[in-house]
Amino acid sequence: MKKKLSERDICTKFITPAIQQAGWDIKKQVREEYSFTDGKVIVRGNLTARGKRKRADYLLFYQANLPLAVVEAKDNKHTVGAGIQQAINYGEILDVPFVYSSNGDGFIEHDLLTGEETELTLEQFPSPESLWQRYKQFKGITREQEQLITEPFYFTVGDKTPRYYQLNAINRTVEAIAKGYDRILLVMATGTGKTYTAFQIIWRLWKAKKAKKILFLADRNILVDQTMQNDFKPFQGVMTKIEHRHMDSSYEVYLALYQQLSGKTVEMEIFRQFSPEFFDLIVIDEAHRGSAKEDSNWRRILEYFESAIQIGLTATPKETDKVSNIAYFGEPVYTYSLKQGIEDGFLAPYKVIRIGIDRDLEGYRPAKGELDKFGQEIEDREYNVTDFDRDLVLEKRTALVAKKVTEFLKKTDRFAKTIVFCIDIDHAERMRRALIKENQDLVAQDSRYVMQITGDNPEGKAQLDNFIDEESLYPTIVTTSKLLTTGVDCKTCKLIVLDNLFSDNGMTEFKQIIGRGTRLKPEYGKEYFTIMDFRNASRLFADPDFDGPPIQIYEPDNEESVVPPTPSEWDDEVENNENHDGVESGENNGHGGKRTKYYIENVGVKVINERVLYYGSDGKLITESLKDYSKKTILQEYATLDDFMKKWNSEERKQVIIDELKEHGVLLEALKEEVGQDFDEFDLISHIAFDMKPLTRSERAKKARRKDYLSKYSGIAREVLEAIIDKYQDEGRFDFEDVHVLELNPFNRFGNPMKITKSFGGKNKYIQAIKELENNIYA
Repeated sequence: MKKKLSERDICTKFITPAIQQAGWDIKKQVREEYSFTDGKVIVRGNLTARGKRKRADYLLFYQANLPLAVVEAKDNKHTVGAGIQQAINYGEILDVPFVYSSNGDGFIEHDLLTGEETELTLEQFPSPESLWQRYKQFKGITREQEQLITEPFYFTVGDKTPRYYQLNAINRTVEAIAKGYDRILLVMATGTGKTYTAFQIIWRLWKAKKAKKILFLADRNILVDQTMQNDFKPFQGVMTKIEHRHMDSSYEVYLALYQQLSGKTVEMEIFRQFSPEFFDLIVIDEAHRGSAKEDSNWRRILEYFESAIQIGLTATPKETDKVSNIAYFGEPVYTYSLKQGIEDGFLAPYKVIRIGIDRDLEGYRPAKGELDKFGQEIEDREYNVTDFDRDLVLEKRTALVAKKVTEFLKKTDRFAKTIVFCIDIDHAERMRRALIKENQDLVAQDSRYVMQITGDNPEGKAQLDNFIDEESLYPTIVTTSKLLTTGVDCKTCKLIVLDNLFSDNGMTEFKQIIGRGTRLKPEYGKEYFTIMDFRNASRLFADPDFDGPPIQIYEPDNEESVVPPTPSEWDDEVENNENHDGVESGENNGHGGKRTKYYIENVGVKVINERVLYYGSDGKLITESLKDYSKKTILQEYATLDDFMKKWNSEERKQVIIDELKEHGVLLEALKEEVGQDFDEFDLISHIAFDMKPLTRSERAKKARRKDYLSKYSGIAREVLEAIIDKYQDEGRFDFEDVHVLELNPFNRFGNPMKITKSFGGKNKYIQAIKELENNIYA
């Protein structure tokens, strides 16, 4: 009898009672069918789908912020340990120490701390207290340390609770501090909620009185304001923002800009108004910036308050021969990468459209004595892509980039929020003008359609909040050089244009720029974003340091469309030169800078190639066509046509087959668009993978009507079968055997499902007739 029970029945009748009997509070400590990812966004052509969520059958908590165990259930046809490897995988992701597998007969326990595996009866399942004691003993946690580790996170009814990776980061950090560590590094990809995670860490340390005076350091005014208004709101009344170079010792939580606290002289360093022991905890946002550099003004703040616990937050830790986050903070206590965020479905994947321009690849050399548009004699040498817009401007190149960007937006979404990254302020200004020229119709409706947002441009900076605002159409396209590379939370950014340069060690900046687009916003229509690359920056995707490869890189020919084929207040001072290559602060802005820049009007440029790559299910780049990739993937699942036919005919719900292929990155809807015929999934798969001649739905319907078996039926039964063939021909495959279909139009005109099945001689005979019809359709 037990062997006939479903997995859910096994859970209800055997596993849940065993867990309850062991002393677990079913309401407070047990989460059943616990989904902890959102399912990866899969993109093919212009279509998207979601992969499966990862879901543990049970997640058991010692208390709300401390998960202790995962239990994976199987039905009784499986062995007791059949789910243990899946449980181990989920346990490692969820950072729990103990995992279990059960089929309702007993449990297999795997201790992730010791590697020991034990078989238990249903009655031997351990209590919450016994598991917690085992964990404490292994970790050597004292009673004093336990008080800090068990301090709850901030939670109110209806408010959000941390995602699994945020909880991992919070718990790892709090436990490290409880153990006496005072320099901690957290690495979390842009868009994964670093500030919210920091708030939860601060809250627990503050409530436990481990940290009474706290400093949160950021490098952007808007970041401080957003933090105070959003994630740090529960600290209202004890929180202040340090402004006007004034330090007030009466608060408990302080938010400040690095730049406002530091200065070029000791007298200007206002942080010295407090004693070195004033702060118990300092959290450093964007820690890859000044705090990584030993001789920076910002590092002096941290060194002055050296007795404080210091936590560095970054998406991109900086590691060069001169700058190191790890040398200061130590190895990260937790890392949540861009690749993992995309895999879990919390971050948006992306396509890359790589555009090659002839002059970038071939270079340009002026004629001897040639003058630029301002009458300057151009230095006689070979100029290439690293010189353009920095030393020499080809004005037609700027116009071509603006034209290509506009072409893409016109064919996709002209109000897609777009950031164009340029070489310097001068380049951003010229790019703004070129984009206005290409988009005069929308600029006439609102002059903010295209805007420049750079360090020297107060009008542009004043519009930044509107650019970030999901409800505001304008500005739509912004040009910048350095100012938007980090910290700007634009959830709706759908297009990033790279017309700037990255050195071979420019990975940190490159990752930060890519991070501007990684936030998902499905309700806004943003499930992926596009990167247009005009300087071959996408070579950095191949770097081992970059962990989130693109879903697609597209290089069209010159005649092809640029669109891939279907298959608040800012700090007025410009950022410190230690964060810039000099050009943002006006070092190279045309005639008056230190370098001479030449402007050439009449040199022609053209696009010579464009290319797209897809992001595969294994996280690697797919360079072959959509058809070739799909064929290879289908053949990995079904070696022969016979294997596929057997699976297709035996599977009652054909959607199961389609969902399995989707998990491997095969989107049949995208293939349908590419093939352009009214084939259903069966023909699409057999044609693409096994080179079978496909039939259209109309041809299959016509063939099914000619079969003799229809003559066996009359009256309502015959009419129902013909209506099913019509429905298949018009709409494509559906689950023929699902009796609930009979409740819908057009079948409801024949009566209710009971009356219809009765006309066949009962439900079983109806299902038999439908199976025969389906076999004839796919014969």
